[in-house]
Amino acid sequence: MRAEIIVVDNNSTDGSMAYLKPKFANVNFLENKENCGFAKACNQGLNIATGNYILFLNPDTIVPEDCFEKCIQFFTQHADAGALGIRMIDGSGKFLKESKRAFPSPLTSLYKLFGFAKLFPKSKTFSQYHLGHLAQDKANEIDVLAGAFMMIRKEVLDKTGGFDERFFMYGEDVDLSYRIQKSGYKNYYFPDSSIIHFKGESTRKGSMNYVRMFYNAMSVFVKKHYSGGRAGAFNLLIHAGIWLRAIFSATGHFIRRIGLPLIDAVLILLSFLLTKWIWGEWIRPETSFEERLIWIAFPSYTLLYLTAAYYAGLYDRSYKQSGLARSMLFAIIILLAAYSLLPENLRFSRGILLFGSILAFLLITVLRWILIQTGALTELSNNEDSSNILIVGSEEEYAKCSAIIIQAGLKEKILGRVAVSESDTTSMGHFKDLMQLSTTLPFKELIICEGNLTYKDIINIIPAIAKNIKVKLYSSGSNSIVGSDSKDSSGEAVSKENGYNIAHPYYQRMKRLIDVMVSFIGLITFPIQFIIVKKPISFFSNCLSVLSMKKTWIGYISNDKSLPNLRKGVLGCNGTIINTMNFFQTENLKRVDYWYAKEYKPMIDIGLIFKKYRRLGG
Repeated sequence: MRAEIIVVDNNSTDGSMAYLKPKFANVNFLENKENCGFAKACNQGLNIATGNYILFLNPDTIVPEDCFEKCIQFFTQHADAGALGIRMIDGSGKFLKESKRAFPSPLTSLYKLFGFAKLFPKSKTFSQYHLGHLAQDKANEIDVLAGAFMMIRKEVLDKTGGFDERFFMYGEDVDLSYRIQKSGYKNYYFPDSSIIHFKGESTRKGSMNYVRMFYNAMSVFVKKHYSGGRAGAFNLLIHAGIWLRAIFSATGHFIRRIGLPLIDAVLILLSFLLTKWIWGEWIRPETSFEERLIWIAFPSYTLLYLTAAYYAGLYDRSYKQSGLARSMLFAIIILLAAYSLLPENLRFSRGILLFGSILAFLLITVLRWILIQTGALTELSNNEDSSNILIVGSEEEYAKCSAIIIQAGLKEKILGRVAVSESDTTSMGHFKDLMQLSTTLPFKELIICEGNLTYKDIINIIPAIAKNIKVKLYSSGSNSIVGSDSKDSSGEAVSKENGYNIAHPYYQRMKRLIDVMVSFIGLITFPIQFIIVKKPISFFSNCLSVLSMKKTWIGYISNDKSLPNLRKGVLGCNGTIINTMNFFQTENLKRVDYWYAKEYKPMIDIGLIFKKYRRLGG
């Protein structure tokens, strides 16, 4: 079809424009020097658009090949249609309720805020916000179109104008939908084609930034279009929503980052004390324990237990039961080993330590279950952990896709290939038999290649795939594999650029442990450093900066934003003082940093620190 593509870049920092421009000569790219917001960026594209129909489309979407023709055909058959939105699914095939919405009102917001919409998802009254009473497979007139996909007649936009730039992000689609209706046109929900909207890419839904931006946008909308007591009541609800979500968000953040280890510490200490009481009352009543020794030993054991569990992965971002069991087993072994090294007069009972540790494991397991049920903690499902991969595609697509996976360091995960052609007998099966294959092959992740299969085929396949199977997509001609399991979280990308060891939680913990140990040893032996280190005062300052997490001993030597984040280094990853690296070419510096991040091992830092120890003062 005759169409133009306009891409507006809102000051991205990952080299998008330099990467995309040579590949897409027919696309009109607009580059902003600052992030001016979704509404203003869309208007920039609208100002130079020449088509009869304008489509505002999010970048985190995948559109089937016949989508636009079907949408335009709907417009020609419905003269009253000023704009339409489409049926959207997330990366796991789940229908996105925001595909069809009503205008916000005090009552609909109240029902949503207090959970009635979730309790009665099909109710015309309680689920009015997402029009739950309307079937998702039938076209209907609706109020609000989602900004992720808004197709609008150009003549309508000439009357209404584009997005209101007072909305930085969120709410601008509600406002434009409202103005389209006020101009005498209808907004339609169109279900005869579906797109994938990965979501979660602009702002994490659980974050305070999302809460603030979303509710502030609603407040702008209310002040603009409502008046009198209705506006006052609505704004009251909006601010109540902001405070409630803020409290939930702050509580969850505290528990995940600070409160969880403190709560665990209390549970572990209580477990030791309870076990000691049971031991003294029922198992060894003839044994007496010195209270002073216990009140020194138990807190010490608790601290050691938590430290060992931390470095075994207990406090990674997401929780998994097997991870907890592994962490607790590691902590118990370390605890018992440390106990065996104590002098005889400081020991009191291995049994109390062992059974106290087991009780602590049980109590922490119950605590994690409660936090998951209340939403304060995210559980890592089996398919999010290391898993076996099946690739759906031709032999050529399989080879290209495998190359990307191998470059990302995931070679051992590939189980094999599923064919797209029924005449292909060299594969493990056919994609139409995926459900049957999932019961016989131990795969948890599926990569579907676009090429022999169309996007339309893939979008139709995904909802039928078992929910415990993670799905990613590889597009013909691209160099990456993308996917997202949830509308509430950022998606994943696999490419030759992102197989970084240093991004793994284990290596992050080890790097931090090295930083802390070197700093601690440097501080307690500080008088000796006057002899060893060239600039001892600067070395002392660096030790404090590293301990306070302002610096790391070994860091990057370039300013490449595409690499996993590290604190500023005292030394560069090639062992050179960072401030002396300016004479090297930028690309050479980036290449050194790239290989450091990709192939990182703790011994790299240890070796550099040992070799360049005299220069740790700068």
